[in-house]
Amino acid sequence: MMANGIGLFPLIPLFAISFFVELCSGGKVGVCYGRNADDLPTPDKVAQLIQLHSIKYVRIYDANIQVLKAFANTGVELMIGIPNSDLLAISQYQSNADTWLKTNILPYYPATIITYITVGAEITESPVNVSSLVVPAMTNVNTALKKVGLHKRIKVSSTHSLGVLFRSFPPSAGAFDSKFAFFLKPMLEFLVENQSPFMIDLYPYYAYRDSSENVSLDYALFNPTSDVIDPNTGLVYTNMFDAQMDAIYFALMALNFRTLKVMVTESGWPNKGSAKEAAATSDNAQSYDTNLIRHVINDTGTPAKPGEEIDVYIFSLFNENKKPGLESERNWGLFYPDQTSIFSLDWTGKGSVDVVTGANITGSNGTWCVASSNASEQDLKNALDWACGPGNVDCSAIQPSQPCFQPDSLTSHASYAFNSYYQQNGATDIACSFGGAGIKTTKDPSYDKCNYATSGKFNGTNSTGPISIPSTVQSFAPTFTNRLSVFFFVSIASYIL
Repeated sequence: MMANGIGLFPLIPLFAISFFVELCSGGKVGVCYGRNADDLPTPDKVAQLIQLHSIKYVRIYDANIQVLKAFANTGVELMIGIPNSDLLAISQYQSNADTWLKTNILPYYPATIITYITVGAEITESPVNVSSLVVPAMTNVNTALKKVGLHKRIKVSSTHSLGVLFRSFPPSAGAFDSKFAFFLKPMLEFLVENQSPFMIDLYPYYAYRDSSENVSLDYALFNPTSDVIDPNTGLVYTNMFDAQMDAIYFALMALNFRTLKVMVTESGWPNKGSAKEAAATSDNAQSYDTNLIRHVINDTGTPAKPGEEIDVYIFSLFNENKKPGLESERNWGLFYPDQTSIFSLDWTGKGSVDVVTGANITGSNGTWCVASSNASEQDLKNALDWACGPGNVDCSAIQPSQPCFQPDSLTSHASYAFNSYYQQNGATDIACSFGGAGIKTTKDPSYDKCNYATSGKFNGTNSTGPISIPSTVQSFAPTFTNRLSVFFFVSIASYIL
């Protein structure tokens, strides 16, 4: 990819770093909901799962009607997509874009909140050359939105792989590949004019997998063991994600797009792989995703843009068993199809995770989780059913003749189940959300022989036995096409060596 290419612009001088220093706040974490599988739960159940884990941002790769309907009135913000296969029709005629909008957006919006439309996905990796179609298609979609007054509420962009760069190391040498200049320049101008973000899919996993003899696993997983210094700027990098992000920032700056927001629309780590994919494990996936979330929530930014807000969508919500390729391609999920978690994940960005037990290392600190008095009966029932089902709570204590059955009320039974889930999963705020049906209390709700646990301890009575510990409470959700990242690692390897 890089041997014979020529960057669009020369390296960025050190003084230019001053343009990057801008403090922002409010980095968001979302999840990618890919559906390339034949064993996934229905969209309605997925929407419930998303709400129960208080996930607010979801990316899908098309405009599936059933998915759009399922997320109506949930408050979840969707990023929807126009596949590469539809770019020709959308780009050719404005009427096609108008029809697409009237069919796929207007019947469901605003009950279903849609904030972004991705027009094409990783087009530089597409086996069919659609690069010349993407900007005309984006323009037509945006024009369709303007006609109905939605262009300021729904932003139009397109996603890219790291292969859009010709050079990415050192980060200050980041430059777009000149062969993509014919569509990149007008696309970037479109994004600035319409205040839309530049979207990039970043996968440090591929960098490590394809050059593991030169790239440290800890560096890829946000576990700093040694520093990598950019010789042009003196900036110190402790993880690969930041180095890749800054390569994008510098490439944009070289084209004089200094203020364009960059959004990471996919990033994650596979939880399982083939024999030659030794790094694809649930422990590594847990470590990467946890560290990435912390990086985003804390608005850490990057060395070139300290404190910069970065929005990230984690790939992926589920394992997808129909994806081709190596074993890892089908195993990027946070949840199994039965909605149980593959590994524990701290979505607050504040705690840490014990990769041995899979539990969040936090304590209840004398708090319990009970049913909210403001929750509707239906919300309580849905949350109770989930906790005692996919949530893996042992609800035997609230069965007839058991110590917590009385009082035989929905509120009482839900409180017991909510607290069990809460304590077993780190006693975090998210573990007590239940879509707003749960509320924390400092008053011990135990009564008679019904004991409410604290810090994952046994609930009920000693005669009932210990609660089965679920695999997680706070898991979230990444699809991807071929991603060309090897060139990044060849260059970084040569520098490190």
